[in-house]
Amino acid sequence: MSQDKLQANKEIVERWFKAFWGNPADLSIIEELLAPNGLVHYPMHGPIRGHEAVRKMMTEFREAFPDLNFWGTSPLIAEGDYVVGRWDGGGTHTGPAFADLPVGALPGASGRKVRFTGTTVFRIENGKIVEEIGEEGALLALQQLNLVNQPNETYLALYEADKQSA
Repeated sequence: MSQDKLQANKEIVERWFKAFWGNPADLSIIEELLAPNGLVHYPMHGPIRGHEAVRKMMTEFREAFPDLNFWGTSPLIAEGDYVVGRWDGGGTHTGPAFADLPVGALPGASGRKVRFTGTTVFRIENGKIVEEIGEEGALLALQQLNLVNQPNETYLALYEADKQSA
């Protein structure tokens, strides 16, 4: 694949990160850059396919977390039809109740803050995102939202001991 094509794929992902995941969001980017049957899949939301479902997920996510914002944290890597990016972000739950999570639900305006990082692999075909498959810090995010227990004292002590011996 030519360097021009790899750069074009990176530019698609950069625009998607900024418009879809950034703040303020511009969800018109969905029709522009996501293939009609495109897949967005993160463990905290499960597989979501197609323009309508992706728009619904993000609309509800942003209603619950109005200050939601994610941004790239390192240069994108492109190879063939794939682009990989690292990101950071989060927000504060000040909106309506939110249940689009693998465990539990948040009551309206819980005030809980969440901040986590992740890695996403995009597959681009004919200038459109056909897959956005990511790994986010789901456990950390769910702990911050008080939907999953925090690590116990034994785990924390082992973690600290391991850090000091490294």
